[in-house]
Amino acid sequence: MQVINAVSLTKHVEAWLSETRYPRILHVFDDACNLINERKDVLSVVIPQIGNGPFNLVVENSLLISERVSLETQISVSPAELTIGELTINAVNGILWNPRPNWEQFHRMRIEILHEQVSFFLPEHELSIPSGLLYSFTTSIVTADLPAMISAAKKIAGMGIGLTPTGDDFIMGAIYAIWIIHPTEVAEVLAQEVANAAMPLTTSLSAAWLMSAGRGEAGQEWHELLDALTSENQSVIRKRVKNILAVGETSGADALTGFLETIQSYIASLSRNAATSSFE
Repeated sequence: MQVINAVSLTKHVEAWLSETRYPRILHVFDDACNLINERKDVLSVVIPQIGNGPFNLVVENSLLISERVSLETQISVSPAELTIGELTINAVNGILWNPRPNWEQFHRMRIEILHEQVSFFLPEHELSIPSGLLYSFTTSIVTADLPAMISAAKKIAGMGIGLTPTGDDFIMGAIYAIWIIHPTEVAEVLAQEVANAAMPLTTSLSAAWLMSAGRGEAGQEWHELLDALTSENQSVIRKRVKNILAVGETSGADALTGFLETIQSYIASLSRNAATSSFE
């Protein structure tokens, strides 16, 4: 039996450990292991290189998880620890990490954020989703047209392949943009409605990420990008964009595309409004 300590976790991980009765292993990778319980809540055991996330339990060692865990490995859970086969993770001393960025601050600074041309750092990346559908989705977000937004989200959800399909990643990035574009009281409604519409139409892991985005929660790499966007430091922004692009095969790029296209729709809306005002 190997015992290791958790470096960090979130309140959702604490709740998962306290409330789960029937866990099972969902996916196993070299650097991560996704678990799911009877309520379809996901917990990800990850090594430090992956870092913090809304439902991540970050362990202290850079171990090769796939050597110790398989889909059939037995699991036992308590509020203080998680045992997966011969590996026990002590969660007592893990630092509590807050997965929610300071959206109120980013909304106040949205004009400064809009001036940062993040798209310059995004390589050419075409999605296998009709552009008209994506345009309808992003413009409905900007105008807070809830019925149109939900209709488009349901069509985009689950499109593509992978554990987190392209459409879902795009939606997640767009949800992050919602929190910047709109005041908190509006963003809370829009983000949650989009997530609720998309979650039943996709994979368990993707649904977990959408649920988190709907609550205003994001992974560490997005926290770092948002902070960089308010710093006006181009070299730091470039580095943070690169970190997001490294997520999955295309997941990071798909999410960043959703974020940027929604932001660009917002910029276009501001320009139209300014032009209209000038003629009044």
